[in-house]
Amino acid sequence: MKDYVKEGQKMPLYGVGPFIVFGMAVITLVGIILFCYVLKTGTLSGPWTVIFRIFGTMLTVCGVTIWYTAALRSDMDDNIADNRLKTDGIYAWVRNPMYSGFWIAFFGISLFWHNICLLIIPVINWIFMTVILRNTEEKWLLELYGNEYRRYLREVNRCLPRIRRKSLKDKAVIK
Repeated sequence: MKDYVKEGQKMPLYGVGPFIVFGMAVITLVGIILFCYVLKTGTLSGPWTVIFRIFGTMLTVCGVTIWYTAALRSDMDDNIADNRLKTDGIYAWVRNPMYSGFWIAFFGISLFWHNICLLIIPVINWIFMTVILRNTEEKWLLELYGNEYRRYLREVNRCLPRIRRKSLKDKAVIK
């Protein structure tokens, strides 16, 4: 059994993660209940049912894969325990892949109800996640890692995976 708290460890292993994930799950569930069962509005039929469910399945699988890669395949817990900023692997594509994975999966799950009104839920979840991350983990990491984290902020998106941008310093070296 791993010891997840080492002497000198400056960041909590789980941080605000459980609160963000639980909050997004609640927002998604409330949206599903509100639009599909209380207001009974926005539900599509016919071929839209199949289209929404196909995309829902794809997004759910994609989200779970991103979360799995970030949480279980990246050795992030070792970086936290050793006070090292993780910027390689999936963390070179997105700063918060565990949260992004859940965000994408919840988006996919909401599509299974083939309800057009539920398309607002990922936007609300993104805002919720962004506000919490900006006011907690990003401040902690800036304090802990300083300029190294500032450079990482410029190069890598918070929530949406994409290929890492070259930093201005890297571009200057290339020329």
